[in-house]
Amino acid sequence: MVKSVSKFTPAERSWMIYDWANSSFSLIVVTAVLPLWLETVGQNISISTAQTTSWWSYANSFSTLIVAVCAPILGSLADFRGWKKPAWLVSTLLGFVTTLLLAAVPADGFWMLLFLFVLANIGFSIANIYYDSFITDVTTSERMPKVSSWGFALGYVGGVVPFVIFYALRGFMSSQQGVMFAFILAGLWWGVFSLPMLFKVRQKHFLPVPQHPIKQSFKRLVSTLKHLSQYPKIVGFLIAYFFYIDGVNTIITEASLFATSIGIDMTQLLTILLFVQLVAFPASIIFGQLSKIFGTRQMILTGIFIYSIISTMSIFITQAWGFWLMAFLIGSAQGGIQALSRSYFGQIIPKEYSGEFFGFYNIFGKFSAVLGPLVFGSVAAATGQVQLGAASLLFFFVLGGWIFVKYA
Repeated sequence: MVKSVSKFTPAERSWMIYDWANSSFSLIVVTAVLPLWLETVGQNISISTAQTTSWWSYANSFSTLIVAVCAPILGSLADFRGWKKPAWLVSTLLGFVTTLLLAAVPADGFWMLLFLFVLANIGFSIANIYYDSFITDVTTSERMPKVSSWGFALGYVGGVVPFVIFYALRGFMSSQQGVMFAFILAGLWWGVFSLPMLFKVRQKHFLPVPQHPIKQSFKRLVSTLKHLSQYPKIVGFLIAYFFYIDGVNTIITEASLFATSIGIDMTQLLTILLFVQLVAFPASIIFGQLSKIFGTRQMILTGIFIYSIISTMSIFITQAWGFWLMAFLIGSAQGGIQALSRSYFGQIIPKEYSGEFFGFYNIFGKFSAVLGPLVFGSVAAATGQVQLGAASLLFFFVLGGWIFVKYA
């Protein structure tokens, strides 16, 4: 792997390593540790599991909404010369510092944990807007699919490695010490491996700084919205992306519920989670390589097709082996479709407006996280079968794929 990564330029490598860096937050903090620790802390102050689940959902939704609303103007500001790197740095600092501070919260600090998580998640998400938009600065349009795919691939490994370290060492600590260690490890991992991005990546495409940057950013944003018809391919892609990435994200977020509904216990579920990450690492790279042969558009459609199969086969899954097969298919397409969507968008947008357009990209990705879970939950509740809830997501892939073929 080291030999393969060495083939990239220093700027490309440094950019990709940031995916390795911040994945510690998404896997350790958001997925594995903080939700369970919140449940324990909530019980310490007489907050029920159901209430904890609700507040956790509210915190996720609130931080997502804040980022989605602010994304276009924040991205627009970053397009000015010399603004993108400081904006990325501030949001990254906000993210990993508040992650570290989670370790200092006592075992009855339920509300402080939620508050720090909201700040950390906002920092994580905003930093990703700038990180994504930097792809136009670190590489050429021809190399974007490969670079983006390797970024996602390293991200999967960058999440697994600190998680395995945490999992191996937590047996030597008390439950609370293990949680504190997880937060410290995730924060330090994120901060330390962000350094290459800080020192090696530079903003190459930019606009001159006007006399009133904030006022000008709002004007430019309004102008872009008024003249979106000038960018039919970009608009078509964003609408298609809204639907198919909604299906992708919903399958990811609802997979645990699906697993428990067919009798998979927490230990096996954790193993499957690691399995998905390990499959996604080479699959992301393979998607990037195949895009050079078949084209980025065709490989995005391949990812949509694989997810359509996943949604369809979910109707028939009632045993663990079926879920393992589903997990393999998810891992095979998850990183590829996300990486190539990012690189394809980077190829079709004006490079000097990358921050602004990736702000829109972020909005469509964030707001797409609302409709899919709503449909999934409604169908599952109405039918009493989680399998049919998962199958209902086929609609998002068919519609997204059709719009992508016709308009993107």
